[in-house]
Amino acid sequence: MDRFIAKNRKFFFISLITILFFAFSLSLTIEASRREAQAANNSSYIVMRADTLEVIKGANYTIRQPMASTTKIMTALLICENCPPDKSVQITKESVGIEGSSVYLKEGETYTVKELLLGLMLRSGNDCATALAISLGGSVDNFVEMMNLRASQLGLKDTHYVNPHGLHHKDHYTSCYDLCKLGCIAMKNPLFKEIVGTKLSTIGKGEYQKTIANKNKILFHYDGGNGIKTGYTKAAGRCLVASAERENVKLVSAALNVPDMFGMCENLLDYGFSVLKKQVLK
Repeated sequence: MDRFIAKNRKFFFISLITILFFAFSLSLTIEASRREAQAANNSSYIVMRADTLEVIKGANYTIRQPMASTTKIMTALLICENCPPDKSVQITKESVGIEGSSVYLKEGETYTVKELLLGLMLRSGNDCATALAISLGGSVDNFVEMMNLRASQLGLKDTHYVNPHGLHHKDHYTSCYDLCKLGCIAMKNPLFKEIVGTKLSTIGKGEYQKTIANKNKILFHYDGGNGIKTGYTKAAGRCLVASAERENVKLVSAALNVPDMFGMCENLLDYGFSVLKKQVLK
C-alpha cells in the first residue's frame, strides 16, 4: 500500500508540474498575442479625397497618437499663411543644437523664410522649426499657442501641440484623421505645396551654403506623388503623410506607427484612385 501511495504521489507531482508548465507556456502565448494586437491597434492609416475631405478607406484613424515630425505640417502652414517667403531671419542661440534632425544652423547666420521652410520640410530640421517659430511667434511658446489655435479653427479635435518640431511629449498628439485633413488643407496653399513638392534645393550663402534632398520617397517613386512629410521617433514609430494627383483627382493618405509607411501610403493612394476611377466610369 505504501509503495502504491508513493508511486501515485510521484505521478501526481509529475502531472502537476506538466500542467503548470503548459499553463505558463499558454500564458506567454496569450501575452504575446495581446501585445501583437495592441501594436496593431496602435497603428492607424487613412486615405482621403483632398477637395471634399471624404474618407475613402482607413483604420483606427480617430485614436490619438504621437505624430513625430509630421508636426511640421502645421508649423509650415502657419509660416506660409503669415510670413513673406523672402523675409530675412537671423538665427538665434535658441535655434542652434536642437535635438534630432537638423540642418546645423549656426548662430548669426541669415536665411530667408523660404530657405528655412525648405530645411524644415525636406530635411526635417528641428533647428529650422525653432527658428521659424521664434521668427513668427516671438518665442516657441507663443508659436505653439498659435499652432493650437489654428488646429481649433480647422476643427482638428484630436490634436494638441507642445512644440513646433515633433520631439516626443506625452501631451503632443494627433489622430490620423486630423493629420490627413490638415494635409489636405495645407496642400491648397501654393507656397506650402511648392515647398513639399521640391526634391532638391540649395539654401544659404557662401560657406554656409547647403544642398538638401527631400526624405519623402513618394516624390521619387510614386506616379503623381507631390508631397508631404515623413516622421519618426521611437515613441511614434514610422509616420507619413503622402499626397498625389492624377487627372485632377487629388488624394492625401496618412499612416501613424506603420513600419512600412511608404508601402502603406502608396497602397492607400492606389486604392483611392481605383475607387474614384470606378465611380467616374459609372
